[in-house]
Amino acid sequence: MRRYTAVVEHCQETQLYVGYVPGFAGAHAQGETLDELARNLQEVVAMLLEDGEPQMDAEFVGTQCVVVA
Repeated sequence: MRRYTAVVEHCQETQLYVGYVPGFAGAHAQGETLDELARNLQEVVAMLLEDGEPQMDAEFVGTQCVVVA
């Protein structure tokens, strides 16, 4: 079993949740709910893994708060 960290955002324009796996080309999806997004991401990643283990271009490190005066 493999684990990948996805970045999730909520689009105000479409009201959809959008997610992607940093550094994993093509590993992105969207859904009307977080559960739907999770299923869609799982499906996309599983499909991409059929071509073999990916060459990751980046690694998720975390988030950072930026304060602007």
